[in-house]
Amino acid sequence: MAQTGVQTDRERFSCSICLDLLKDPVTTACGHSYCMNCIKDFWDGEDQKGTYSCPQCRETFRERPILKKNTLIAELVEDLKKSRAKAAPADHCYAGPGDVACDVCTGRKMKATKSCLVCLVSYCENHLQPHYDVPVLKKHKLVDPSENLQQSICSRHDEVMKIFCRTDQQCICYLCTMDEHKGHETVPAAAERDEKQKKLQESRQQIQQRIQDREEDVKLLQQEVEAINVSADNTVEDSERIFTELIRLLQTRSSEVKQQIRSQQETEVSRVKDVQEKLEQEITELKTKDAELEQLSHTEDHNQFLLNYPSLPELSESTHSSSINVRPVRHFEDVTAAVSELRDKLQDVLRDSWTNVSLTVIEVDVLLSEPKPKTRTDFFKYSRKITLDPNTASSDLLLSEGNRKATKMNKKQFYFDHPDRFTAYFQVLSKESLTGRCYWEVEWEGEIEVAVSYKSISRSGDESDFRYCDKSWSLYCGTYSYTFFHNDDQICVSGPVSSRLGVYLDHTAGILSFYSVSETMTLLHRVQTTFTEPLHTGVGFYDDGNSAEFIKLT
Repeated sequence: MAQTGVQTDRERFSCSICLDLLKDPVTTACGHSYCMNCIKDFWDGEDQKGTYSCPQCRETFRERPILKKNTLIAELVEDLKKSRAKAAPADHCYAGPGDVACDVCTGRKMKATKSCLVCLVSYCENHLQPHYDVPVLKKHKLVDPSENLQQSICSRHDEVMKIFCRTDQQCICYLCTMDEHKGHETVPAAAERDEKQKKLQESRQQIQQRIQDREEDVKLLQQEVEAINVSADNTVEDSERIFTELIRLLQTRSSEVKQQIRSQQETEVSRVKDVQEKLEQEITELKTKDAELEQLSHTEDHNQFLLNYPSLPELSESTHSSSINVRPVRHFEDVTAAVSELRDKLQDVLRDSWTNVSLTVIEVDVLLSEPKPKTRTDFFKYSRKITLDPNTASSDLLLSEGNRKATKMNKKQFYFDHPDRFTAYFQVLSKESLTGRCYWEVEWEGEIEVAVSYKSISRSGDESDFRYCDKSWSLYCGTYSYTFFHNDDQICVSGPVSSRLGVYLDHTAGILSFYSVSETMTLLHRVQTTFTEPLHTGVGFYDDGNSAEFIKLT
């Protein structure tokens, strides 16, 4: 009823122009009320007519009425707004889509505030009150509103399921214990709940502990990122400073060499010019002497000629021309050669040092690195599918099992010519290149070699032998023993001989390990080196019938 009254009042105090509650209400002489702005806008449109009318009753006014706010109606509108504000929340108390409705309400149902697990009924706040007042109902279990109360009713006996059957792991009613669940292990559902609640709590504690551990790990990783960034920034700064010093040193040396060349140039040019000046002076004197002699030679008077001849000085011997040694134009070429030699040596040093610098950068160890595998299960995390490349297989080898198995045959197999094919030894390489962490296993029979090799290994001649090449590392597997080979070095390896060999590679760390695999894994040999190229695994054979198969690991 209150809602109806509010709605009626809203209609009474609405502006007939904007159809909303009056704002700054004014009343015309004819008694009708409007919003001040609404009636002003309406009359603005009638200015050209010269008369003004009421939008409701159409009474006209020759002059535009002066409007004043109707204080009484304004107060009534404000009261109506307050009533609307108080009445509005009642709408939210009714159940809508997605809400649990009160099972007791009739007509428009209110929202349920609690559900009773004993009554199996949901109640609104009003209908729930007896559960707070009646002693018997106070013992009932109240929970948050639930739409699934019917799931607590046995579909067969229409009874509340208060018992849990541990044999079948399901909730049942007491009648179920007498027929289909007779003889089963049963307990009250509350007792089972308590037990599972404890396990749930333990699981939550484990999860929370794991969350805490992972959050600590995240913090450590954040710290590691910061440390990496700081270290990298500092190293870049130091490297730039060192290279700047190196460039400055080279510039200084270049300037010194240039200065020495210019100084020597000035000295040598000065010495040459000094000799040149003396020679030019001598030439002048000789020309003068020659002129005098020529003049004397033209004297016709014999007596005059003989009289003047003794007065002529004798020609002195030159002290310069014999000391001048004209050489080919190569004065400072030796300096150029010396600087070129310095450049070549510096290039060699930089090339060797740069390799070390690059490898040092690659091998930077950070917290993010995973721990080294210890169990076979750990190794399986890095398992790689290995298939053999037919283009590398010796023509005496037969590939089978999807190119995972190779067998040494007593006759040539048909293969097309290919530059990657081994021709001197019974060997084959994998298609897959191996970087990072990898693990694989080989099932072998007879006498074989299991190797890792750079793809750039030679395909012919002695340099293609897995055993004696600096580009490969191999383990000979014989009937009674193992032997490790690399670059003319060989090491006898002790350990249990089994028909399965495990190989673990950490390319970045430069670790290569061979394991004898049976019920347990036994380390046979480990290599610590620096790998400069991606690797390929391979196998080599000796006699007909020898075979090796790369196993699919699960």
